[in-house]
Amino acid sequence: MRLLSSASGKVTGSPVHHPVFARCYARVSVRAETRLGVAGLRERLLAGLSGRVIEIGAGNGLNFSHYPGTVAEVVAIEPEPLLRQLALESALRAQVPVDVVPGAAEALPVKSEAFDAAVLSLVLCSVRDVPRALGEVRRVLKPGGQVRYFEHGLGGGRLMTLTQRTLDRTVWPTLTGGCHLARQPVAALRAAGFTLGPQRPVLLPENGPTLPSSYCTLGVAWRPDEPAAR
Repeated sequence: MRLLSSASGKVTGSPVHHPVFARCYARVSVRAETRLGVAGLRERLLAGLSGRVIEIGAGNGLNFSHYPGTVAEVVAIEPEPLLRQLALESALRAQVPVDVVPGAAEALPVKSEAFDAAVLSLVLCSVRDVPRALGEVRRVLKPGGQVRYFEHGLGGGRLMTLTQRTLDRTVWPTLTGGCHLARQPVAALRAAGFTLGPQRPVLLPENGPTLPSSYCTLGVAWRPDEPAAR
């Protein structure tokens, strides 16, 4: 099932529009691939995937080159127009079929139980409604389907968590396209009914100053076998 053709290059309107942040993110994220070792984390995030995959919040498409050849198709959802255009360009260079689709995490424009796996890569920090977004992930996964996630969130000692929460209440979301520092992605996955699997903490940068955005987790979870609520 193909929803939109990446080859068309067509980008439609979107309620999410952060042009200044999107330009900054596109530059910083590319540098982080090598300088912070993020490319290696993407490789581990996606290793062993197969079948049909939905990637939610694909950004500028930096994951696309890391999907293994066992993946039959990737449907990549990205609401921000500039990042989606960059993702379309990345999709043309990918070794697996990638469709880049406009849409929001809280209302995925795909059928229920259509995917073998879902990828969440630095996206839960910025979705508007985390429980609703994860409910959509459960809906579109097949029973037993897996979630691969690489997310940042609350971490560090008392002073750092206070700093994260203070920034979330003040300037950080405005400056960073809706990003929040103090969310707890693993707890959110558990609350949404996913079965948690192996996970590992990751500090970015690994060797360098610890920032409010440094506390990441790389892991896997599964949708239970029971049918999703309709």
